[in-house]
Amino acid sequence: MTAAPTFSTQQDWRQIHLGRLLGHAMRRFDARVLHLMANNVDVPLALSNLAARTQVSAAHIHITRHLSLQGSRLSDLADSAGMTKQAMGDLVTQCEAWGLVQRTPDPQDARARRIVFTPTGLAWLRAFEQAVAQTEAEFKQEVGTEVATVVSLGLEAYAGAYSGLESQP
Repeated sequence: MTAAPTFSTQQDWRQIHLGRLLGHAMRRFDARVLHLMANNVDVPLALSNLAARTQVSAAHIHITRHLSLQGSRLSDLADSAGMTKQAMGDLVTQCEAWGLVQRTPDPQDARARRIVFTPTGLAWLRAFEQAVAQTEAEFKQEVGTEVATVVSLGLEAYAGAYSGLESQP
């Protein structure tokens, strides 16, 4: 019989540890970006309405974050977003239906397809850039420039080490 694990009597750490705080911060950041995009006059009305009704989620933003301006193969897009090919394929299909992206023949491999931004998708990307810049500025205003710089540098260092950890258990 194994002994029951012992825990400190203080259990607040489960609510305030760094991973949980990072998750909350990321969800807040993404929600603000989507809100700004929903209210951006340069975003096509249909997409703005989708974002306003929370039909566009942070998962859809993966395409905006990771799709090369020259286009990407589905497998490369999925890899860079840290998603399965099937999950990314579902997102691409939705974004294709919304007019953000299209699948085109790959000039380097006749069997493959590339996902590329449409003109509407490029407008969405510009709105995303503006929303991210505004949200970052709001973060700096809320926590102060010095704290924002330290947070940014710390997260950059921490996240930069992640690429080497992907293949580890």
